[in-house]
Amino acid sequence: MELRKWPRRNDAESIAARREAIRGVVGDAPLAHDDEAWSRAQESHTGATVIPVSVVGPLLVGLGAYELEEPDGTLRETGRAQEEILVPLAHTEGGLSASMSRGMKAAATSGGFRTYVLHDRMTRASCFICKNTEDAVHLAKWLEGSIDDLRAFLAALDDPSLSKRAKLREVKTHVVGPMCHVLWAWTTGDACGPNMMTRNSYALNMGYVLPQAPVQPERAILEANMGGDKKPSYEFFQSGHGKTVLAEVTLDAETVRRVLRTTVDDLLELSWAGTHGAVASGMQSVAFTPASAVAAIFACTGQDLGMVGTSSMAHGTAQRTEDGGLHAAIRFPGLEVGTVGGGTTLPYARSWLALLDCAGSGKVHRFAQIVAASALALEISASAAMATAGSENFFKAHHERGGMR
Repeated sequence: MELRKWPRRNDAESIAARREAIRGVVGDAPLAHDDEAWSRAQESHTGATVIPVSVVGPLLVGLGAYELEEPDGTLRETGRAQEEILVPLAHTEGGLSASMSRGMKAAATSGGFRTYVLHDRMTRASCFICKNTEDAVHLAKWLEGSIDDLRAFLAALDDPSLSKRAKLREVKTHVVGPMCHVLWAWTTGDACGPNMMTRNSYALNMGYVLPQAPVQPERAILEANMGGDKKPSYEFFQSGHGKTVLAEVTLDAETVRRVLRTTVDDLLELSWAGTHGAVASGMQSVAFTPASAVAAIFACTGQDLGMVGTSSMAHGTAQRTEDGGLHAAIRFPGLEVGTVGGGTTLPYARSWLALLDCAGSGKVHRFAQIVAASALALEISASAAMATAGSENFFKAHHERGGMR
């Protein structure tokens, strides 16, 4: 296998050359994907991997419909409807599909889930290095007072590389030493939007701030990690990133006993212990296993898998109801999702999005709510398995479905 002249372009000739170079090792099947969408989705496209997909449900959920108000981008709920939805999951984690199905059954028996979208923002965390702290403070005050001028600057640019769909909503600054950190906050329509906001943030940094700032920064950095892009962070856990979504369900005691095979008391004891365990570990979440649900839906629907890190941050709660049942809820502050662009254009991803009625424009808030409700279904079922005496049911599930021994 000749590696010194490895072809890096994405034209048909280069793709064929890469395939021929590795065919003797990987075989024909991983290389038999010639749809043009595959090569548009990545560089150095060569082949594909296949992940098994389960379909679970029905997910009974009351979904809100939302629109953004101009110019501030405030979310407004315009309607609400209860639906039954089948949810596709791409994963190899034994027990995940069965557990989520059980959580969905418990919720449906008790009236279903309810979901709400609170906030919609994507942020790029730039930084301007100034001569000293005084200049950084001056720059921060100027930036926060220039939101209208910043919007007007972007609107007036005749640059096809910029996105008109990414709209600047707020500017938040944080000064430390000579550094003026800036969170450019955007809405990006039905796309997840990291590429959109990156291009537009760069235009603001280089075309507006550096030439017009009242002090002269010594350096501009497009992303300086204040937000926590693709990582858990306090900033995004508290203020949100992508879609901030709530999901809730109220379970009666009989459903907890019959479907989840535990008791409300045992679930509350687990919640108490698990919350303190999360505090002791410094965890940037208070939840059981949201990443499993988020990653399985993301892999199936063409989402950016790197964003599971931020998107799986969650804050779950459990409380006894007046009639002895259980109210369970979860907050996802940073679901980074899209229903157009990127991997959502891939043939299989588009098909699974269509199953959710989430393919294309006008669907992104719906999709975010389905992710949140599905994750809560897994939370209540996995928690119930752990809440049994000695966590016996949790052990049995992994012993029976956990694959290789």
